[in-house]
Amino acid sequence: MPDLTARVVAVTGAAGRLGRRLTRRLLAQGVTVAAVDRPDPLEALDPLDDDRAYAYPLDATDEDAVSDGFAQIRSAHDRLDALVHTVGTWAGAPLLETAQADFERLLRLNLTSAFLCFREAARQMQKDRASEEGEAPAKCLVGIASGQGADRGASQQYGYSASKAGVVRLVEAAASELQEAGITTCAIAPSTILFDENPDREGVPAERLVALIEHVLSPAGDALNGAVLRAYGSAR
Repeated sequence: MPDLTARVVAVTGAAGRLGRRLTRRLLAQGVTVAAVDRPDPLEALDPLDDDRAYAYPLDATDEDAVSDGFAQIRSAHDRLDALVHTVGTWAGAPLLETAQADFERLLRLNLTSAFLCFREAARQMQKDRASEEGEAPAKCLVGIASGQGADRGASQQYGYSASKAGVVRLVEAAASELQEAGITTCAIAPSTILFDENPDREGVPAERLVALIEHVLSPAGDALNGAVLRAYGSAR
């Protein structure tokens, strides 16, 4: 099990089903978690009872809010070691029934939010690197893509497929630029994420996905810079 103690990790979308599980897992490993999400769902997040969990309510599609939020995280904790961006949503419809507003909404929630959070997390991480002495573990940016983004777009999933493909390319582009700054990036592309419902459905169990993210955040994950990890589970 990787040793993540003393690290500060921002989890965006922390009140979502994947974000909640990841937050609990990281707290159990001794990580200080900056839990980022919209104000209303964040208030109901149980793991915030832990004394190493800190709430940062903001809209991840609001440029100014994201900039201010990540600056606050670094100011409060004196460092930021990793970001796991789990913000996103799904919607689908036939091509001729897909409204421009619906398409752009998915781009904004799935891709624009990832771009803004990657950019502002990297900005704060570079400040850390400038103040650190000696060799330090790489910082890490993790994005959640999908099979539709990593391999092939899916029928009637236009906004979702396009936005998740964008997350993959965002991660790849950032990997080549940020490596010299000591920041690695990685995309995790799950198939259907299985939560507590539909145990017989094909996909990847949420807890296994969380364990994979935990590995990416460990020192061993430094070797995965720019990688797209396909986590399809039983959906092959």
